[in-house]
Amino acid sequence: MTKLTLGSHPFLLGFDQLERLVERTAKSGNDGYPPFNIEQTSDNSYRITLAVAGFADDDLSITVEDKQLVVRGRQSEDSEGRIFLHRGIAARQFQKSFVLAEGVEVGGAKTENGLLHIDLTRSVPDSIVQTIKINKG
Repeated sequence: MTKLTLGSHPFLLGFDQLERLVERTAKSGNDGYPPFNIEQTSDNSYRITLAVAGFADDDLSITVEDKQLVVRGRQSEDSEGRIFLHRGIAARQFQKSFVLAEGVEVGGAKTENGLLHIDLTRSVPDSIVQTIKINKG
């Protein structure tokens, strides 16, 4: 029995890039830190919210690389000269990746009360009906 993939199915032409995106997302291995929400704010807009308490705006970076939204956080180590009796808040770095669909753009980002909000918008393509002329012989 042969295994059919998206790129090799006879009725799905040109979906090989989608298959690569799914594989890349599966391999990214994002752990649960930091916790995040994804919400739909309207028919064509979304918001990703990450819990980034303890991170300053300068500690965070947001980039879009090859249709992949990448959020990185790196806290500076400021424990020099401090003696901790208990250390439960770790200065921990992270990288969180989200694959964006074609036509989805990052609208902006802001921090508020220890949360990083990233707003996304999806452009709606115009519906075009195309008639193909059949050439004779």
